[in-house]
Amino acid sequence: MAAQTWIWTILTVVVTVILTLVNANSEGDALFTLRKSLSDPDNVLQSWDPTLVNPCTWFHITCNQDNRVTRVDLGNSNLSGHLVPELGRLEHLQYLELYKNNIQGIIPTELGNLKSLVSLDLYNNNISGTIPPSLGKLKSLVFLRLNDNRLTGPIPRDLATVSSLKVVDVSSNDLCGTIPTNGPFEHIPLNNFENNPRLEGPELLGLASYGTNCS
Repeated sequence: MAAQTWIWTILTVVVTVILTLVNANSEGDALFTLRKSLSDPDNVLQSWDPTLVNPCTWFHITCNQDNRVTRVDLGNSNLSGHLVPELGRLEHLQYLELYKNNIQGIIPTELGNLKSLVSLDLYNNNISGTIPPSLGKLKSLVFLRLNDNRLTGPIPRDLATVSSLKVVDVSSNDLCGTIPTNGPFEHIPLNNFENNPRLEGPELLGLASYGTNCS
């Protein structure tokens, strides 16, 4: 019986190690896909080597004790290019910091899969397209800063269901429609919505469609 217990313990450890490596490799692949989509003139991503066992040794990456990626810190890094859907695989990610770069393209819908995300900071880039309604699935999100981009369309009402939101800044874009007033938006200051020429004032429930001025 003791021998069987010992064998079972060894098998459990082996399986755990294998699963950890598989998960780490998947996250490393996702991050390396991001690296390939970016132009990096200052070589801040030079350490992002896909041949390593996991990405936890890469600069600007933070992992938890299980070697799962929890932070990507690439703010103000002189990067250009675009975001990739593969970022949605980082299921333990809490902080995605890509502010003050020259990132273009859209915000991938797949970012709505980042169920652990606390902070999404994409401000001061050149991002276009709409704010994905899928971000409303981020029930741990506290900080959403998308200001100073080229975003269009209305503010998704899905975000009003994220009760954890404390900071929302979408100023200096080209958003349209009305400003939500329910849920966390009840406490967001109006200057966090300014400099959107087509964005109407606070929503008057039942009197104006939130998509007003979006045609």
